[in-house]
Amino acid sequence: MTDGGQQRYRFSEAPIWELQRKYYEELGMQAWKNDQVPQYITSNPMIGTAYAEMIFGFLQDRAGLGQTTERVIILELGAGVGRLAFHVLHQLSQLIEYAGLTLPPFTYVMSDLPWKNINGWQQHPGLRPFVEQGILDFARFDAVADTELHLTESGMVIVPGSLAQPLMVIANYFFDSIPQELLYVDEGKIYECEVSLRYPEQAAEMGTSEVLRDLIPEYHYRRAAGYEEESYPYREVIAFYQERLEDSHVLFPAAALGCMERLKALSGAGFLLLTADKGDHRLENWEFVEPPKLIHHGSISLTANYHAMVCHFEQKGALSSFTEHHYKNLNVGCIYMLEEPQRHVQTRLAYHRFIQRFGPDDFFSMKLWIDQNYDSSGIQQILAFWRLGGYDAELFIQSAERISSLLEDASDDEILDLKLGIDRMWAGFYPMPQRYDLALDSGLLLFEMGLYEESQRYLTQSLRETEDEPVVTVLYCLAICSYELEDLEAAREYTRRALVLEPEHEEALDLLAALSGD
Repeated sequence: MTDGGQQRYRFSEAPIWELQRKYYEELGMQAWKNDQVPQYITSNPMIGTAYAEMIFGFLQDRAGLGQTTERVIILELGAGVGRLAFHVLHQLSQLIEYAGLTLPPFTYVMSDLPWKNINGWQQHPGLRPFVEQGILDFARFDAVADTELHLTESGMVIVPGSLAQPLMVIANYFFDSIPQELLYVDEGKIYECEVSLRYPEQAAEMGTSEVLRDLIPEYHYRRAAGYEEESYPYREVIAFYQERLEDSHVLFPAAALGCMERLKALSGAGFLLLTADKGDHRLENWEFVEPPKLIHHGSISLTANYHAMVCHFEQKGALSSFTEHHYKNLNVGCIYMLEEPQRHVQTRLAYHRFIQRFGPDDFFSMKLWIDQNYDSSGIQQILAFWRLGGYDAELFIQSAERISSLLEDASDDEILDLKLGIDRMWAGFYPMPQRYDLALDSGLLLFEMGLYEESQRYLTQSLRETEDEPVVTVLYCLAICSYELEDLEAAREYTRRALVLEPEHEEALDLLAALSGD
């Protein structure tokens, strides 16, 4: 249909979705460079720990039901840069080792649409150990069409009916970024909102992200009685909206529901969906809603309609868990489409403890406040929040300067806890596409603490990563570390290298004189 020369599209078939796909396929993992596409809120160690606890509870529940031999598949949709999977597996492996329980085997499957992402995961040093342990695999999956999973590492093909255990699905920042229908509900009738798009004048010369940024949608309404017919697969949800909503624009997740129905078909035992998004599960959040705005952050996103998903699957016997309190930035929910959802007690308890009581959204709200208040924080407050955040590298990067300013008055115990935190941070560090010299900051802080052996280890790594452009400060600090550790030959070598780069470096000149016996 056209309107004054502009093409009208059904919202789920508008070119925005093809542009969205093109954006991710062009950039691959570089789409997340410097947070062009947000990832921290859904991929930090804290949310990774919460999800690991959920998986651990689910594995316990399956074992408690006598299901210990068949493998549990955990499928992450839209795994993107891969950071969530890393943190989940890092924490889950520790939980399983610590508990020493008999649990069913599992495979975590990272999936996405662009092959560039899968190739990036296959080469990522943080993910390879999990692949080698046989607990991580990869698959390309198109949420709009695919009915099977073809795993790249094991060669396993998962087809409808092939899984004995329920499929566990993780979907973060996913359902808000795949095609949705746009409906308008008023006076008991359903209208479809078609969209026409005004492109920027220089669209032909612009990049995909710039075009998405500058698109202006215009909405048009037409009566859509087909949604009200008994043959429509989500008729019950539509009928509920007809009865309860007035003058409301509803993003309807037909693609998301179809995706979950196709994934459900892979296992006769159902699925468990763990998902986090800008998504509303309360009906009141869809009352009197205006037409949606396209939220741009490299790609575009909308609001996920969790209410429709919960409504549809609860009619089929599912249970669902969402927080009793209102979310601010991230709504984390769980849908238990299982044969005996009430018997999955450990899973539901994990949700209560790690999401309902205090969860990823609460943590992120606190982080936004902490980010603005490092200058007035003491070491104990910084350490406490760092522990809460799973010794996250981003928290360290943001607080390193403040920690440095507090070292003069730090106690021996605080120094040891800082060292412990740096070691824990490195054990759980997942390098991202953007380049940041975390080894340098770690080494310099340890140097200031007088922990020369530990400082040397990190500064050597920093030097190795910047071999083509060595930093004078690193070379000089390594010279001091070597001197303090009584490796005088190494101290002389590092000092000479520093002076090659900066011949007038006074401290290096003094050190070389001392080492030469002058």
